[in-house]
Amino acid sequence: MKDSSQFDVIIAGGGMVGLSMALALADSGLRLALVDQNQQAGLTALSASIAATEPEFDSRVSALTPATVSLLDDLGVWPVIKALRASPYQHMQVWDGDGTGSITFNADEIHLPCLGYIVENRVIAAALADAVNASQSITCFYGHPLTGLQADGNGQCITLADGTVLNTRLLIAADGGRSRIREWAGFATRAWSYEQQALVTSVKTALPHQNTAWQRFMPTGPLAFLPLQGPGELAQHYCSIVWSCDPSLASGLMALPAEGFAKRCAQAFESRLGPLELMAPVQAFPLQQLHAVDYVKAGVALMGDAAHTIHPLAGQGVNLGFADVASLAGVIHQAKTQGKDYASYQVLSRYQRERKPANLAMMAGMEGFKRLFGSEDLLVRFFRNNGLQIANALSPIKQLLMRQAMGLKS
Repeated sequence: MKDSSQFDVIIAGGGMVGLSMALALADSGLRLALVDQNQQAGLTALSASIAATEPEFDSRVSALTPATVSLLDDLGVWPVIKALRASPYQHMQVWDGDGTGSITFNADEIHLPCLGYIVENRVIAAALADAVNASQSITCFYGHPLTGLQADGNGQCITLADGTVLNTRLLIAADGGRSRIREWAGFATRAWSYEQQALVTSVKTALPHQNTAWQRFMPTGPLAFLPLQGPGELAQHYCSIVWSCDPSLASGLMALPAEGFAKRCAQAFESRLGPLELMAPVQAFPLQQLHAVDYVKAGVALMGDAAHTIHPLAGQGVNLGFADVASLAGVIHQAKTQGKDYASYQVLSRYQRERKPANLAMMAGMEGFKRLFGSEDLLVRFFRNNGLQIANALSPIKQLLMRQAMGLKS
């Protein structure tokens, strides 16, 4: 009889990335455990609020690329997510709020039905949690914070707050940007603050969003309006907003009453969707970029925000995490099929070689965008406005940009 505390793989972190990783390994034949300090809410708890006449939206949403949707479909959860609430967008409109440059992306230019889907994080997590809880090959330890990590001769040993000790050959850290596993395992990181905060909420718009993701770049930071799916005749009259701005502006905006914030937000958006009505309290999150120098050691692997966090201006953070899932799960499956040690550094380093260059390239791109559009230098403004106009006029460039952003092969 196997020791009930011994597992082949333990995943620390029950967010979207951790839950996906557990599902991706569910058919591997490995003994799996998922550990998270929070209880996981399933789909049943969301049904009432989603079916309400005046819907409630999660302030945190993700812009899922076709590559991510394909992964979620392979995991068996995309049909559930799509049926519950997912908003496809066929267009993206980006413009320089301090100039004349703009660019528009359309799904039909690359012969796809949509560029992606805007989905509330709670919907994605609930669908994944239900699938994980239904799996016979995943043991879940919910409501148990981690209190310690120690390497032993056979792998890693973690301790939970209630005194439970779990052993594993491979520990996967999907426990977020403040990963305790990353710290305890001694992974070095490079991090710096963007000196901005992201203000997030949902709004009701006077004009329909036209299944379009909108983004205005300003010197103080970008403002994004992401389409949400409302009920009935109001299907196109809700948006999630992400307003990344300097701390002084963020403080002033957070101090406004709901009506005042809605008015300032509409003005900053150039009233493209008319007057706004705030649908949820505004939440503020500090923005920073972080990257682990290494993603793996023998017996330990980092993924998602535990390995890298980036600016939300292109909505790519969670997609990078899901790409980590696809890569690491593939590496582990292949090693097990070939009879190799899936927890060895030699095997795990393949995952690092696959994902690190792509993540670094995306992080560099986001940093470049932030600096480019945050500059008030007249020469920089001239070139960025002309660059947007030129790119907008050249279909091959636009198609390449779209396919890269969507996680599709060129």
